[in-house]
Amino acid sequence: MLKIWGRRNSQNVQKPMWLIGELGLAHEHVDAGGKFGVVDTPSFQAMNPNAKVPVIKDGALVLWESLAITNYIAAQYGRDSSAGVFWSDDAAERAPAVQWMYWAATSLQPAFLNGIFMAYFRTPEAKRNMQQVESGMAMVGGLMALLDAQLAGKKYVLGEQLSLADIAVGVNLYRYFEIDLPKPAIPNVTAYYERLQARPAYRQHVMVSFADMKGVPIAR
Repeated sequence: MLKIWGRRNSQNVQKPMWLIGELGLAHEHVDAGGKFGVVDTPSFQAMNPNAKVPVIKDGALVLWESLAITNYIAAQYGRDSSAGVFWSDDAAERAPAVQWMYWAATSLQPAFLNGIFMAYFRTPEAKRNMQQVESGMAMVGGLMALLDAQLAGKKYVLGEQLSLADIAVGVNLYRYFEIDLPKPAIPNVTAYYERLQARPAYRQHVMVSFADMKGVPIAR
């Protein structure tokens, strides 16, 4: 059985967990990271020397890094499921989803985490640098405008069907919309987020409270 280690309120853990939920895969989940510890144990670091989550074990395979894990689950279990097709053997058909996955991982997620989530939400109010927060909001706003344009006339990032592009992009939206900062007018993204919220797997695996992180910076 597929086994996955990670804390449920980690966005990187939520990527494979959401896909696991969409595919209805039998799995074992082990809380790890943050308050759960585990990542500092020799047994965990034998699986991932980076001491980070998520990690999966599937048969003899041990794998870390959220995009690698999500791609593996899609390739192994998501070629033709009742939830849709998440993987194609045709490289050209896969490429657009991979493109948006990397955009989410290298542009949207770090801009949001560093510019808003860390600088505003996880920083105590008295210590916030609001100039940094405003700069982060502007950067994320520009990326959301790009996503808004992509979603024009579409249900999901690539069209009518949920894909890996949505898995990587969509995990960012719950926190973005829940944090009490002004948002730009992004009607297509807002409607898209409403569609994601209607999906049971999204509600279960992505809409996970992060309230315990408020005003609590990451220990160095």
